[in-house]
Amino acid sequence: MKDNSSQWLLAATLLGLGGIAQAQSAGTWMVRASATTVSPDVTSGDLSAPSFPGTKSDVDADTQLGGGISYMYTDNISVDLPLALPFKHKINGAGAIAGVGQIGSVEVLPMTVFLQYRFLEAGAKLRPYVGLGATYAYFFNEEGSGRLTALTNPGGPPTKLSIDSKFVLTPQIGATLAVGDKWFVDVFYSKSMLSTKTTLSTGQTQDIALDPDSYGIAVGYKF
Repeated sequence: MKDNSSQWLLAATLLGLGGIAQAQSAGTWMVRASATTVSPDVTSGDLSAPSFPGTKSDVDADTQLGGGISYMYTDNISVDLPLALPFKHKINGAGAIAGVGQIGSVEVLPMTVFLQYRFLEAGAKLRPYVGLGATYAYFFNEEGSGRLTALTNPGGPPTKLSIDSKFVLTPQIGATLAVGDKWFVDVFYSKSMLSTKTTLSTGQTQDIALDPDSYGIAVGYKF
């Protein structure tokens, strides 16, 4: 009986430690795979002269596969590194040139590190959180279309464009729902306060506030 009691006590202790390890407690790592949408909330300035008055731009949303890694520094404070494939956005004419369609495209890789605060206890099934991130929005593979050349340099060489990369702040909200001991579902939303400048090979420039909304859903595993 004494030996059996010792075995039961050891088993109960190991189960208890296992339960603690699976909570979102200090020292827990979490990895996830997600589908993420980046939807720019565009406020466009006018393209500089020579151009039609009111020549503006708009930018389409894009969805890509992504993921991320989180580390629980304490039971409530975590550091999060989102990961994603580059987002490719179509640039369309707006304002006075709203009917011309696509005038270009660009790829962007938003590199962000979040500091998060997770509410409720470490073992809670549902844990809402808020975060604040530092983002470097890296723009690359900018391309102008034939429509852009026709508008800005008719009869000349194709118009090229470049967009300035920027460091910005990114507030975030989200929630993690535990599904069993190790798996979880995460939903998230963030908004980057991103303003930048587009420069054309013709020398024309355009200031634009992109202020993208980012949101998605992820499935993850903690250990």
